[in-house]
Amino acid sequence: MSEKRMLIVEAEVVNRVDDNRGDMGRSDFINFLMDNQLREESKRRDGVSREDFEQFEEGTKELLRKFLEFFISYGLELGKQPRDDEFEQLSEKLQALGASQKGKTS
Repeated sequence: MSEKRMLIVEAEVVNRVDDNRGDMGRSDFINFLMDNQLREESKRRDGVSREDFEQFEEGTKELLRKFLEFFISYGLELGKQPRDDEFEQLSEKLQALGASQKGKTS
């Protein structure tokens, strides 16, 4: 025979259980609710996994790096010389993105 324990809950909760359990016993009904809730929790995925987010972040960095490379090369092709401080800032950003990309893949 299974061990039984007493659970003290508010009378309002007991009334809600009794109103909705139909022919099931209270214990069976509570087990049924818990099993369904836990099963739904395991199926539900309201957020993004850490791996998916990191993959998205790396993809965004790679896209930004390629955009900056294009911007610099396109500007140089047109013969427009960027100001030294602008060029230096863009180069630093490219190097930082490249370094973070290499650090993740190693």
